[in-house]
Amino acid sequence: MSQVIGLFPTPFMRVPGLLHRSLIDATLAEARSSARQANNKTDLLSHTELVSPQSSENFLAISRLALPKVAEFGALLFGETLRWGVKEMWVNVLETGGHQALHNHANSFVSGVVFLTRPHPSTYTIFHRTMGTPEFNFCNDHQQVTRGPFNSTKWVSPAADAGDLILFPSYLLHAVPANQGEQRISVAFNAIPERLDSWGYVVRFA
Repeated sequence: MSQVIGLFPTPFMRVPGLLHRSLIDATLAEARSSARQANNKTDLLSHTELVSPQSSENFLAISRLALPKVAEFGALLFGETLRWGVKEMWVNVLETGGHQALHNHANSFVSGVVFLTRPHPSTYTIFHRTMGTPEFNFCNDHQQVTRGPFNSTKWVSPAADAGDLILFPSYLLHAVPANQGEQRISVAFNAIPERLDSWGYVVRFA
């Protein structure tokens, strides 16, 4: 009997209800009162400055809740439960009609998003397989094509609610389409392990 096996799958983790209601409300209040800078692609998306978790009691509480899940996720990437730290955190505020352009996160291994508001279905994060290569590109893409995990170039993240966390490898390209709902507020962060060890060739990050 024929067997199809998915080689080298990419992990994505969703953690429902990571934050309790009081922490969501406190972080929302802080986010709405914090200074923000408009995104360079659209004025309908703004960000707070990148800060360490220690700069805010709410951020510190979020990072403490998230880190056990980051370590669990990191074990999928590196095959070992390592000590992890959150490098930086920031708030994203997406207004109605705004979008977030395709990007990834440099100098990081695991990235996370904690939703402070329930995102409208139009703003579920879309992950992209690739932006293309300098070689010639051959593809089979038209209305009769059946899309699946082996030929799709995009993947839409699952529904989320306020307080939910998603984790993904920082190298993954991702974007948020135009917001057809109400204001979408989230906290994003990047995390790195204490060290990586390849048969004695060790690199330490903290």
